[in-house]
Amino acid sequence: MTTIGEMGEDALIAAFAPRLPVTDSEILGPGDDAAVVAVDGDLVVSSDILVQDVHFRMDWSSPEDVGWRAAMQNLADIDAMGAVPTALQVTLAAPASLDADWVLRFADGLREACEPHGVGVVGGDLSGARDVIVSVTVLGETHGTEPITRADALPGQLVAVSAPLGAAAAGYVQLAEGREIDAESIGLFRRPRPRIGAGLEAALHGATALMDISDGLLRDAARIARASEVGIEILGADVPLHEGARLVAIELQVDPRPWALTGGEDHAMLAVFPRASMVPGGWTVVGETTDAFAGIRVDGEEPDRLGWDHFGA
Repeated sequence: MTTIGEMGEDALIAAFAPRLPVTDSEILGPGDDAAVVAVDGDLVVSSDILVQDVHFRMDWSSPEDVGWRAAMQNLADIDAMGAVPTALQVTLAAPASLDADWVLRFADGLREACEPHGVGVVGGDLSGARDVIVSVTVLGETHGTEPITRADALPGQLVAVSAPLGAAAAGYVQLAEGREIDAESIGLFRRPRPRIGAGLEAALHGATALMDISDGLLRDAARIARASEVGIEILGADVPLHEGARLVAIELQVDPRPWALTGGEDHAMLAVFPRASMVPGGWTVVGETTDAFAGIRVDGEEPDRLGWDHFGA
């Protein structure tokens, strides 16, 4: 084992940089003070962070898993604006005792997630830290179309999701209990697989509001409700449940619906459409917007819990 402290920063960069994905929009990539990227339309930017033992555990996830997750949750944020992701900037902070092979495999995970979408890693930074921390800034472009925000939904419109929910939460429960009931849902917790392009699809079908489900359907729907100044009524029976989550719930003898409503980290798209004919095939209508109340309700009731909150319950 060679640690990153023993290898040194320059040698580490020389080892992992060739393993990173490349994008066609790259004019100048890693190795200079800043990257240069070509943009078609408006530039769309987002960022996210992964902290060891908060967002991932070394004993649950491989380095490739961490790289994949770091990339994919950021690609989903760009897709959730109806834009196309093009490039990542990745910053890694880690203790000097970290095995250098972990960093190389982390780069492999980034490449595995990004290459199918033509996204490259164009730069970033390295730093020492007590724990492993990954910070990603993602760039995207609109190709001349208007980005879709959370703020333009109107009363009387339909709320829909792009995929079944609850798999990531079911995977987390299995890992926390040291069990393997459904391998697919465990895999989806470690490596989210949102359909990148679903957000753009929603935009092209006339969506009035859009975001990805990272903190739970209810919490993220409440964010659209607040930004658009509408109420959102979710019909619990209409929320599609991932089959793996259903299998895990049967084995554990628990209700799987909270996993779909509040579990988060599936990174499916949540969109509002003016009418049913505009909802793309493969999407599921789960509720509607209203001016009868503010905030979020499920089957007419205010929920006790919305989902993940970084600083609260």
